[in-house]
Amino acid sequence: MMEWTDRHCRYFLRLFSKHTLLYTEMITTGALLHGDAERFLRFNQEEQPVALQLGGSDPGELALAAQMGEKAGYCEINLNAGCPSDRVQRGKIGACLMAEPNLVAECMSAMLESVNIPVTIKCRTGIDDLDSLEHLAHFIDTAAKAGCRCFIIHSRIAVLDGLSPKQNRDIPPLNYERVFAIKERFPELDIVINGGIRSLDESRIMLEKVDGVMIGREAYQNPGFLSQVDQELFGENNPEVSQQDALAQFVNYARKELDNGTALKHMTRHILGLFQGQPGAKQFRRYLSEHAHKAGADIHILEEAGKLIRSSTSKDIKLQKETTC
Repeated sequence: MMEWTDRHCRYFLRLFSKHTLLYTEMITTGALLHGDAERFLRFNQEEQPVALQLGGSDPGELALAAQMGEKAGYCEINLNAGCPSDRVQRGKIGACLMAEPNLVAECMSAMLESVNIPVTIKCRTGIDDLDSLEHLAHFIDTAAKAGCRCFIIHSRIAVLDGLSPKQNRDIPPLNYERVFAIKERFPELDIVINGGIRSLDESRIMLEKVDGVMIGREAYQNPGFLSQVDQELFGENNPEVSQQDALAQFVNYARKELDNGTALKHMTRHILGLFQGQPGAKQFRRYLSEHAHKAGADIHILEEAGKLIRSSTSKDIKLQKETTC
């Protein structure tokens, strides 16, 4: 979720679930060691629990970046070995690391020795012609012997030569069975499944065979989906957070961020799917898309967008009553 799950997005998603573990977008070691580390590592304490996802292939640099993440307050460090971006490949990071399990093991050892928080790996079921259960098992086993205890597996291979990053999210077929087989082969490891999961019912089915479920696009495009997670999967008794309540809380957050100089468009782009499937959702998205990017856009844009939802809901209720009568 590069350039998507920034701190504004994570704050927003946290409004729906207190227990879901959130991940940063992938941040390269170069950005932290040679760039504006404070900006890249910044997060709101309300986001916790939140993990820092790193991109890199140099053990020493990853160890230093992991230390920076731990010092900043993240609860987990995650090494990305699954991103298929051309830009990422040129830096010898992301999915191409699956072709070098020994290097990944060196990186894992260096990070584990440098921090006192969990270090995990996110990978694919394979890459290019390294597309087999045996190759994936070898990759997992090598990293596990270096100390990694948790693997998040995207249930598609990455085709690095011939498909774009966008195509790699959809074209390679899902292979859940390979992930299940890895869990059977390594019962002592935590195996988290990712890819194409769009409902809590699907998540429950997956949790019968693996230890965790990672949701990406569905949570971003339809954030209201998370409103039932704490009750359905974590056994919470608290009432669900409604989309209207989440919007009201996000307005308060946005007001403070605007006072600190954050542009409205950097925040509102993450909430366009908030009312997906509800009356007024299209008008809500259109209003924010047309107005939030303008110079001087302020909190009134968010407030006016919210009124469109309330207005459409009132009209819908009125129409239902008239139809009933």
